[in-house]
Amino acid sequence: MSSAPDLAVQIGPLRFPNPIMVASGTFGYGIEFADLIDVSRLGAIVTKSCTLAPRPGHEPPRVVETPAGLLNAIGLQNDGIEMFIQEKLPKVATLGAPVIVSIAGDTVGDFVEIVRRLAGRSGFVALELNVSCPNQERGGIEFGVDPESLALVVSAVRSETDLPLIVKLSPNVTDIVPLAETALRSGAQILSLINTVRGIAINPLTGRFRLANRTGGLSGPAIKPIALYHVWRAATELKAPIIGIGGAIAWQDALEFIYAGASAVQIGSGSYVQPTASIEALDGLTAHLAERKIATVTELIGQAQPA
Repeated sequence: MSSAPDLAVQIGPLRFPNPIMVASGTFGYGIEFADLIDVSRLGAIVTKSCTLAPRPGHEPPRVVETPAGLLNAIGLQNDGIEMFIQEKLPKVATLGAPVIVSIAGDTVGDFVEIVRRLAGRSGFVALELNVSCPNQERGGIEFGVDPESLALVVSAVRSETDLPLIVKLSPNVTDIVPLAETALRSGAQILSLINTVRGIAINPLTGRFRLANRTGGLSGPAIKPIALYHVWRAATELKAPIIGIGGAIAWQDALEFIYAGASAVQIGSGSYVQPTASIEALDGLTAHLAERKIATVTELIGQAQPA
C-alpha cells in the first residue's frame, strides 16, 4: 500500500502542515468555524485584520453579490488590538492550526504600535500586513499602491519585530512586480497575492449604488484569473515565497495557484458559499496527489507548462 502524499510546505522561514489556509476577514478568528470543521487540520488561519483602535466599519449595505463574485465594503470592522490580545488570541491559539495575525492601520505609527503590543505574545507564528489601507500621512493613498509608503511601513514593522513578515498586496496597480520587490527589499519574507479588486455595483432599476460606501472590494471566482496572473508574474520575476489568494474554493483552484508558483493558497469568500470548503479542498488535494502518485505537493510549485 502506497504512503499518503506529503503536503507539508516551506514558505520562507515558515513550515506549514499543508498548503490550504483561510484568508483574513472571511473566517473570523477561526473560533466561529470550530463547530463546523476540524480547524486543526488547516495549514494556517489568517485572522481578521486588527487595527490599533476599534472600528465600527462602514454603514450598511456593505456586501452585495455580483456575477461570480462578492463585492464588500466592510471597512475593517474589528474590536481593536487590545481586545484581540485579551480575548481572541488566547482562543484562536487553542484551535490547533498555525495562526497568522493580520494587522492594518492608517499610519506607519499605527502598524508599529500594534506590533509593539503584540511583542512577547505567544499563539501565532507570523504577521500579515494588510497594506490596502489609505495612508493618512500621505494624502490617503493606499500603502500598497505607493512604493514609498509601502517601503516605509514594511521597514518600520521589520525594525520592530523578528517575526516572519508577510505582506498582502493589492492588485489595483499597473504592475505588481515592482511593489512586490519593494516589499521584499524592505523586510518582507513572504508575499500574499492578491487582495480584492476594486469595483462598484449599481441597481439598474433605481440608479442607486448597491453599497453605502459606493466602492468595494471584489472577491470570488471572478477574480481568480487576475490573482493567478499576479502570482505567476511575481513567482517568475522574483522567485519569492508566495501565498495565493483570490477566487479559490476547491482543490482544483488550489492546484492552479500552486502550478502558477504559490506555495500555499488561502480560501477566502469561498467559506461563505461553503463553510467546509477549506477542508474539502484539503481532502480533494490529498486524494488527487495520491491518485497521481505524486509524493509531495512541493513538486508541483511553479510547474505550469505551455498549452
